[in-house]
Formats: sequence, C-alpha cells, structure tokens
Amino acid sequence: MLHLRMIVPADRTEEVTRLVCSTVGATHLTVLRGAAYDPLGDVVTCDVAREAADGLLTGLRGLGVADAGSIAVENIDLTLSTSADKAEDDAPGEGADAVLWESLVEETHEESTLTITYLAFLTVATMLAAYGVMLDSSILIVGAMVVGPEFGPLAGICTGLVRRRRGLVARSSVALLIGFPVAMLLTGGFSALMSVFGLFTQGRFDAPHPATQFIWQPSWDSFVVAFLAGIAGILSLTSSKSGALVGVAISVTTVPAAANAALAISYADWGEAWGSTVQLVVNLAGIAVAGTLTLLAQKWLWAKQRRTVSI
Repeated sequence: MLHLRMIVPADRTEEVTRLVCSTVGATHLTVLRGAAYDPLGDVVTCDVAREAADGLLTGLRGLGVADAGSIAVENIDLTLSTSADKAEDDAPGEGADAVLWESLVEETHEESTLTITYLAFLTVATMLAAYGVMLDSSILIVGAMVVGPEFGPLAGICTGLVRRRRGLVARSSVALLIGFPVAMLLTGGFSALMSVFGLFTQGRFDAPHPATQFIWQPSWDSFVVAFLAGIAGILSLTSSKSGALVGVAISVTTVPAAANAALAISYADWGEAWGSTVQLVVNLAGIAVAGTLTLLAQKWLWAKQRRTVSI
C-alpha cells in the first residue's frame, strides 16, 4: 500500500474526493478542511494499493492538484486494516508487477543529472578500475563496478524514451556523454601521477592480465550480458527491489572498460584503447536497449491486464 497526502484547493476538494472514492484499490480517505496554510487549501489523505496508484496519480494531475497544491507519496511498510486488505484484493493485478511511472520518472530524474557528486563517483570508480587493471585484480574491478553510478542515466534514457520525456533523455545523455570522458581524462592524469611514483609502469600495463583481459575484448557475449543486466536493472527499479541493482552493477564492464581505455591511451596502445572503447559502447547500448524494451513490455502487459480485469 501507498499513502498519499495532498494539499488541495478548497474548490477542487469535492472532485478529488470523488476521484479517490471511485478508484478501485483506494481507501482510508481523510479530509481536513482548511488545514493547509502554504499553499492554502484542504489536506486530503488516502491509502491506495500500489497497482492502482498510477491511475489515481494521473487523475489527480488531471485535476491540477500538483500545480495548485501538492501530492506526496509514501510507502507503507505495515498496515493492519480490513479495508486495506480489501482494497488490495479489489485492485487489478499484483502490486509487485505494477509500474509507478511518476515515481520512476522522479527517481531517474535525480539519478541522471550531471552533478559534482555523480562525476566524483564515476571518476573514483574509473580510477579504482585502472588500479584493478594494473594489478590484474578482479576484486578491484568488481569494487569499481559497484561504485560506478552510470546505471542511473541509462535508466533515465529508457524511461524518457518510453514516457516521451525529451528533457529526461537529453539530461541522461549529457550525464553519460560528459561523465565518461571527464572520468577518463582524470584517470589519465591519475595514471600519470602514479607513474611518477613508480606505481604504474609500461611493463605492468603490457604484462599478461588473464583476470581482466575481457575488459578490452568485446564480443557478442558482452552484448548479451549487458542486455540481461539491463532487464534486471529496470525490473529492480520498477519493483522497488534495489538490492538487485548491485548484481547489475557487477555484471557489466562499463567503468572498467573506460578505465582501461584511459590507461591504453596513456601508454599509446591504440589497439587496446579501441577494444575498450567498443566494449564500453556495446555495454551501454545493450543496457539501454534492454531497459527500453523491458519498460515497453511492462507498459503493454499492465495495460492489457487492466483491460482484462475491467471486462
């Protein structure tokens, strides 16, 4: 169940309450007349089953509640109520399968913005991966994958394409197209600094790296793994199972490929630099394609399920 808390202009309260009452899966409606001070209006609250929430939020937006007042949505961890149980039973479909589009758009908007923090995480992850390449350490490579924040912008592109939000697609693309080059440039500087201290050397870079050589050897396997990771990543976002994102992060060699490309350029190994760059592009493309197709499938299946229930 989700809890909605709204500030509604007094002249729209009746419309809002009628909408809530007519929504299958909504219950616990409360109206506090004149309780809101900024902005002025009534406070209206209700609980709604997750699978019915998207339709209700769309209706509330249509009534102008988000423009003239506010809508806050909270997850309810535990509710002991017969009416809540009935609302969940009456709502079409299963809550685990429902996509809360408003929440997804908001979440990806925050995660896909080019910020100092985003650049810092991506840069540190790329530097860690560079060290992992030099030491041929799979542990450091995995650590760098977990630290990397690049799935946020990729999810933003997928969501923006499906929801036709050009601004979200543009913002996410900027985060990727600027973020990776900046991280690679700084990693190149980091490599030069480590070379001064004798920690990074040409010999170390040219030595066999059996544990990490897959980073710069793109193949169809790379695309398939990225495609599967993209499906899992989007499912974890839409179902609120954030723990699965860790598995996604350590499945795809985006950050390590960027790090290896930066090192290869530093040591003028153009073949390895090209292979790493192709690996990076293949993985990013695989995740984006899979994520977009997954969201389209969820949108179609959920709409079909709701039509079937309504019939």
